[in-house]
Amino acid sequence: MTSNDAEPLTSTERLILRRFVPEDFEAYSAYRSLPEIYRYLYSDPPSEEEMRERFDASFNTRLSENGDVVRCAVIRREDDTLLGQVSLKLASKAALQAELGYIFNPAYAGKGYATEAAEAFITLGFERFGFHRVFARLDAKNAGSVGVVERLGLRREAHLIENDRFNGVWGDEYVYAVLSREWAARARSRAG
Repeated sequence: MTSNDAEPLTSTERLILRRFVPEDFEAYSAYRSLPEIYRYLYSDPPSEEEMRERFDASFNTRLSENGDVVRCAVIRREDDTLLGQVSLKLASKAALQAELGYIFNPAYAGKGYATEAAEAFITLGFERFGFHRVFARLDAKNAGSVGVVERLGLRREAHLIENDRFNGVWGDEYVYAVLSREWAARARSRAG
């Protein structure tokens, strides 16, 4: 996957999804350092050095081998504000499966941005990258993320009980997914 940094990978009426550029670091680190962001990620906020390393790693994204990740900055069209990020991780090259991820600045919650960006990125995954299945793994208590995938029509395929542990606390996880043919049928029904 190659493209100009400023060139959008995809866009919606309100959003531009493009690669991160160095100028995004301040806004990126502002929301990525918030403790509430990590509540459902089973990790503590990174140090300043780790933050810079993670940000710099977002420049070298591709989808060619298992574990590769494409991350995009989600930019509000009206004022070029960085709202958050979406990602697709190549979970299985052989099975054409990708894991959807998204992290948004809580200051912009409740306006449908995460749902809109996730929808555009799922479509990109199927149409541009040729995935067969896209799935999302969510903390069962993360009502906001559960709402995003349910609004998009993803199917809950699993409820994993106490499958992860952070700071001595066990957590449950949901797995939601959609197949490319289901996504295409959904798009046709919405258009017609």
